[in-house]
Amino acid sequence: MDLPSRVAGTVRPGGRTARVRAAVLQATQDELVERGFQGLAMDQVAARAGVGKTTVYRRWGDPAGLVTDLMTELADQSSPHADTGSIEGDLRANALAVVEAVNDGRLGATFQAMIAAATCDERAAAALRAFYLRRIAEWADVVEPAVARGELPPGTDAGELIRAVSAPLYYRLVVTREPVTAETAERSVRRALAAAKAGAFVAGEG
Repeated sequence: MDLPSRVAGTVRPGGRTARVRAAVLQATQDELVERGFQGLAMDQVAARAGVGKTTVYRRWGDPAGLVTDLMTELADQSSPHADTGSIEGDLRANALAVVEAVNDGRLGATFQAMIAAATCDERAAAALRAFYLRRIAEWADVVEPAVARGELPPGTDAGELIRAVSAPLYYRLVVTREPVTAETAERSVRRALAAAKAGAFVAGEG
């Protein structure tokens, strides 16, 4: 996963509709950072965005609708995967992007709120899952060239390798509440890459 913009709702072409969406998504992110998902209120988002309440209710319906659109926007803003010329460099770029994202005051707080929301709201869970599945799929594209270069064995499951890199980082973030650092990222990359080279992510191997 790579780092999206810290502020959701970048204005795009499309006139007033795009401006309204940008304002509402930025307000949604502000409210998530300050109050968490449980404190996310449609009326407060509308007031903060300077948009009529009826517009917000009509377009997004409820808080889950807001966070679903917010996660779609953050995914759209994420940068493409790295292309360093080596699988080790690409995986390191992925891991460091996760570190930067979760330690960013605004973006990290947004993800923390979304992870918390996903434990109690299925639509929030679906939005978060879609965000990460999209990022995993995009980063998985670094694996096929690595196989072609002879860095990884044929049949390596790209998605599972990307998950293996970031999983220890999110475990520290969410479960043990330990610092997520560049050193943590480096260890995760080394271990995942060693496993991948040994065939641990090839079906029927390891």
